Amino acid sequence: VKCGEDSFRLAGRPAEIFVGKMFKLEVWETLLTSMRVGEVAEFWCDAVHTGLYPIVSKGMRLIAQGKDPLEGQRHMCGMGNLFHYHSTGFPELDELMRTPQPLIFIMELLQVGDPMSYHRESWMMEKDEKLSTVPLLHMRGNALVKQRQFQEAASEYKEAVLLLKTVQSREMPGDADYMNLARLIVPLELNYCQCMLELHEYYEVIEHASELLDKHKDCVKGYYKRAKAHAAVWNEKEARRDFNMVAHLDPTLASLVHRELRALSERMKEKYWQEKDAYWNKLDVKDAADEKEKKESVDEEEKKDAQEDVHTGAW
Repeated sequence: VKCGEDSFRLAGRPAEIFVGKMFKLEVWETLLTSMRVGEVAEFWCDAVHTGLYPIVSKGMRLIAQGKDPLEGQRHMCGMGNLFHYHSTGFPELDELMRTPQPLIFIMELLQVGDPMSYHRESWMMEKDEKLSTVPLLHMRGNALVKQRQFQEAASEYKEAVLLLKTVQSREMPGDADYMNLARLIVPLELNYCQCMLELHEYYEVIEHASELLDKHKDCVKGYYKRAKAHAAVWNEKEARRDFNMVAHLDPTLASLVHRELRALSERMKEKYWQEKDAYWNKLDVKDAADEKEKKESVDEEEKKDAQEDVHTGAW
């Protein structure tokens, strides 16, 4: 089996491996931790350690081609994807998967980083670290909102929600920890929706607010933000329904809802007259074009008749 062309150098940048995070080819962690920075070493590995190499190799090759290494995968582990599709897409790797062989790896250790010197993605964090990171992201998001950097703030809130949801996914639905995490998610989702309103991403607001309201049907702010988004994209019926729900859930906001509904009515009237004017203008343009075409047709007929008269006189 020829795998000699496999090299992370083809990807244009060195590979990064986070030790202790269950990299697919665990033997690489053992090999790298035995090396010194700057050292180049060759390792012979028995077939018992190389069974998942075809999956790693496929990712390397896709990266070298400028493609997503997870291209086409479903949400499952690497082996699950392999069994689902029955092939890596490379015949020599498929053969290696069917008949694992000893492999030789040539490695160069370029750098060893401090565990806290890089941005840790959610999959690298333990539960407690994820939970302690959420308040920091929340505060950073709030600070960015004060600076009116809504896109950056939205990213902070979104990352915090992702961390909480990954922790929540390991809890039993309905138990105390699961419900507590759900409550922590609500203000972050609302803040994200507010940022999207400021950025005029109204359909994003509708999607996220609807998902939130499916789980928290008494969330007044969720209905209000979704109502604002519906109003912005001319969904009058949906906007009125959500504004009325706000007043129903919190009667103290009745005056605010009244103002919003009045403003919505005014905007819908303006839209109606604008569309009506545009319609009549379009008809006027069409009538003028038809009249011009009719006149040109008459002129053409008169010209043709005149030419026939000239012909008749000549004979």
